[in-house]
Amino acid sequence: MISSSIKIELSTMPTQPGVYQFLNKENKIIYIGKAKNLKKRVSSYFRGTISSRKTKNLVKNIAEIKHVVVNSESDALLLENTLIKKFQPKYNILLRDDKTYPWIVIKNEAFPRVLTTRRVEKDGSEYFGPFTNYKTVRTIMGIFSSLYSLRTCSFDLSSKNIENKKYKVCLEFHIGNCLGGCEGKQTEDEYQIYISNIRDFLKGKISSSINYFKNEMNIASENLNFEKAQRAKEKIDLLNNYQSKSTVVDSKLKSIDVFSIISDATHAYVNYLQVAYGKVVRFDNIEIKKKLDESDKEILLMSILNLRDKFSSKNKMVIANVDFDNILDIKFINPKTGDNKKILDLSLRNATQFKLEKLKQIQIVDPERHSSRIMNQMKSDLRLNENPVHIECFDNSNIQGSNPVASCIVFKNAKPSKKDYRLFNIKTVEGPDDYASMEEVVFRRYKRILNEKSHLPNLIVIDGGKGQLSSSIKALKKLNLDKKIAILGIAKRLEEIFYPNDPVPLYLNKKSETLKVIQQMRNEAHRFAISFHRKKRSKQALSSTFDSIPGIGEKTKIQLLKKFKSLKKISEISDELLIKEIGISKTKKLRAFLNSKN
Repeated sequence: MISSSIKIELSTMPTQPGVYQFLNKENKIIYIGKAKNLKKRVSSYFRGTISSRKTKNLVKNIAEIKHVVVNSESDALLLENTLIKKFQPKYNILLRDDKTYPWIVIKNEAFPRVLTTRRVEKDGSEYFGPFTNYKTVRTIMGIFSSLYSLRTCSFDLSSKNIENKKYKVCLEFHIGNCLGGCEGKQTEDEYQIYISNIRDFLKGKISSSINYFKNEMNIASENLNFEKAQRAKEKIDLLNNYQSKSTVVDSKLKSIDVFSIISDATHAYVNYLQVAYGKVVRFDNIEIKKKLDESDKEILLMSILNLRDKFSSKNKMVIANVDFDNILDIKFINPKTGDNKKILDLSLRNATQFKLEKLKQIQIVDPERHSSRIMNQMKSDLRLNENPVHIECFDNSNIQGSNPVASCIVFKNAKPSKKDYRLFNIKTVEGPDDYASMEEVVFRRYKRILNEKSHLPNLIVIDGGKGQLSSSIKALKKLNLDKKIAILGIAKRLEEIFYPNDPVPLYLNKKSETLKVIQQMRNEAHRFAISFHRKKRSKQALSSTFDSIPGIGEKTKIQLLKKFKSLKKISEISDELLIKEIGISKTKKLRAFLNSKN
């Protein structure tokens, strides 16, 4: 029931863009959202058409609603993001970052030092980053060290101090790592050229450094200083090598942010690439736990805001695998071809790889969560009303109607439960009739479960198409179970999923975990049925052969079968072994029979 205060609030709510807050009885904010139309969006929570259990729980806890009107949807988006970070409501997705990533800083000082740091301070210095991989930082700093003679001392190299000869050159000058700016052996203007090139490098523009060293090489060559020219050439080669390794698309692509998202029922995985001049200069991956069955679009938009803020990105173009309207002065693109598509595909590959790594980690450290996640995904993919905690899968096996058998394999919590596997001899069906066999087996299985008052499965999977599925449903109807248990069939050829009374099959992604679980069940049921069928057929063939041997009775037959397993093995063993087992007389009769067959 909606309280009277909430009804009044809903009736008077404006239709303008804004941000709304849901508060509980303790006056604590539990959810913050944005809306293009406040009245329409907030009212949607109270219409009684919500199917999501999580959203129902949220609505149940709402005691008060607050809202604020803003000028545009963009303003609403920014305000929502700020408030979520501040209040961290229970039902909002939170992009927590517990890592302190490294930065490269150009200090705000005379003869600026270039350093690495994990702390960003408001000291007027230029900070580039953060970098998610410290190896990348070390590589870049190593390149700077090879290319430029940068000072490492912390002296105050003001013009006044240099004029007063306050400092003396150190070992770094004598070994060639520094050009002695402290004694005026290098001017600050010359040093600033290095800093300018480094600044461009960190922004992704390497051409400035390459052009600088090309010019230096040409001048050195003209002056016949070939040693210096060679050093410049080596630096150019170093830069070209770095550029070729780091360029992923056309270098014409300047200042682009690339985002991609893939998700399952409980989590979303976002990859971010910052591209400058065709090179990936920064990247990050984040895992987000869903709170209210949020769409990929909602999650990705929040991720874009937070990651761009985190990496101080001002790029005006964003490539994403989700369609967005152009907001916040950002041009959004979802490319289908060209270089933009190549870089988006790279981001998607990284997102997929990140997801796989996370899932492998979960499988090892938290198998329960792993199982729960798969079942949630299956519930979503297969349009079920509940998680398929208990699944049973059936398959038939026969050769032209001979020795017909069937199997029932059981999965619990998305894992095989082998102690619950069952095998069936077909009793009522004559000849090769898979449909009637399936009907018999399903009926027998669940009649017994009902009689024993055991637990029914959440889902039945039938190995076969529409015919086998229809026969199984007939059996369930006889037991009044057709509306109590979800059932589907899987056809082998195209991996089609069939539902009762639905002529259109469901096609799952070939790489989906849901399809993999169903395939595993189908294959396991087939393996179990076929091995039982072969065993039965072999036993029958062997038994019928033994029955025709004169002088070999039932006890001897059983004795030989237990010891040697097959007629082929018996024909290959020596007479001594046979005599030891069944005596001279029976051995002669058996050998005579076997020889007559050859």
